[in-house]
Amino acid sequence: QVQLVESGGGLVQAGGSLRLSCAAAGRTFSNYAMGWFRQTPGKEREFVAGISRSRTSTYYADSVKGRFTISRDNAKNTVYLQMNSLVPEDTARYYCAAREFGWPTSSRDDYDAWGQGTQVTVSS
Repeated sequence: QVQLVESGGGLVQAGGSLRLSCAAAGRTFSNYAMGWFRQTPGKEREFVAGISRSRTSTYYADSVKGRFTISRDNAKNTVYLQMNSLVPEDTARYYCAAREFGWPTSSRDDYDAWGQGTQVTVSS
């Protein structure tokens, strides 16, 4: 199974930006569709963005569309989430997820592997 490690979280003021990274190891990265999810205490983990194996297709939750951008570098085995115009409601723990040979859906159950997450806190 692929191993995933997120980085890049932190504390940022509203209106600021952060770029999250997720490094993959152990399997052929280009075989995996990738997704970013986020979770706050007491709430279910929700889909944020997804990208296909070939990078040709990307998907976003309505709440982040136009502010967040997902990308991947298959040569570096890394997927990124560029987050701009952050608002306090974006505060959450962010997780990357991998789905082998599939499509980057918004369903948590479709993904085969998860990272440990990285905390993003947006202050007002």
